[in-house]
Amino acid sequence: MPTLYLVPTPIGNLEDITLRALRILREARLIAAEDTRTTRKLLTHYEITTPLTSYHEHNKLTKLDAVLDALDVGDVALVSDAGTPGVSDPGYELVKAALDRGITVVPLPGASAAVAALVASGLPTDRFLFVGFLPRKDKALRDTLADLREERATLIAYESPNRLVDTLEAVRDVLGDRPVAVARELTKLFEEFRRGPASEVLAHYRETPPKGEITLVIGGAADEAAADQPWDEDRVREALQARLDAGDGRKDAARIVADLAGWNRRDVYNLDLQ
Repeated sequence: MPTLYLVPTPIGNLEDITLRALRILREARLIAAEDTRTTRKLLTHYEITTPLTSYHEHNKLTKLDAVLDALDVGDVALVSDAGTPGVSDPGYELVKAALDRGITVVPLPGASAAVAALVASGLPTDRFLFVGFLPRKDKALRDTLADLREERATLIAYESPNRLVDTLEAVRDVLGDRPVAVARELTKLFEEFRRGPASEVLAHYRETPPKGEITLVIGGAADEAAADQPWDEDRVREALQARLDAGDGRKDAARIVADLAGWNRRDVYNLDLQ
């Protein structure tokens, strides 16, 4: 019976691929790749000549039957541009369709930016929640963070360098000045970790705009004793202004900030922001 193999590829350093992954890529009848140009560079480096076909976010449904047909006659290896396929990359629909057809699906262990960032973050690793890419629009971002406010697990997200500063501002305003770690360009020449309170890391990237691939790790909700400490007035004003700037009405903004800050809702509503 042919097999669908889920093959992780390096997130930067080409040495970060397993011997088993290389064997599967050589022996498969077909490799379904998120970007054939990116994957071809990897295959050329290791002198692998297996045929390639594209399978990405924009053609994953129209290409599904073709990949399944290929599985009728031989093994197929699914790869993404970097890391483990199916983790914030195409894969779910193909895996489900293959399983529905009774096709064997075999995952290979390997590179993952989320796990690499987590274990080097200095934040708790016993319980974590991967949230993928955070929303781009400010209000949706802040609403998503508000939904995660009580989550005690360490949070992991992928982020664009162009949005990192805005995201750190939202983390500080909505979740409080939690410990965070920014992992940039993991396994590459200019790999960098920046760890500290959200406000401190935010100040750094305001002065030094980030470049490259970003993984953001955020500390989980503090214990109840720490969470019960009310915010000072400057912090409440800043959070209220941020909610208003994001498009919230004054009443909703005051309610959200009051819940976060441990303040009376009316006192927050009546703050003068001039």
